[in-house]
Amino acid sequence: MLNLNSIMVGTMQTQVMADFYEKVLQKPADMKEDNWYGWLIGNCFMSIGEHSEAPGMAKEPARIIINFETTDVKKEFDRIKALGATVVKEPYEMGSMHIATFADPDGNYFQLMTPWNEEK
Repeated sequence: MLNLNSIMVGTMQTQVMADFYEKVLQKPADMKEDNWYGWLIGNCFMSIGEHSEAPGMAKEPARIIINFETTDVKKEFDRIKALGATVVKEPYEMGSMHIATFADPDGNYFQLMTPWNEEK
């Protein structure tokens, strides 16, 4: 069986994106090397890096969405909204889950969502 090891987000504005995700994740990058930044989030490593084929804003921001798990979507939504993140969709319910969607400085979508196995 495959294991999801990492996610790389390409950008031409690495410092802006790194500063943004440091605030969202509430910790400095676990790795910084040249124009690359990375955070260990749970069992997955997320990196932000300079990529010549990723200029400007995301053209299809909903194609791949990064999901961050939290037991309190509303509280985290309010915190991240206050950081200046672009709100795509306010918190809502989907079945027994709570979800909220934001866009990062490059326009990539990321979501807050309750854990899959959380009982309601």
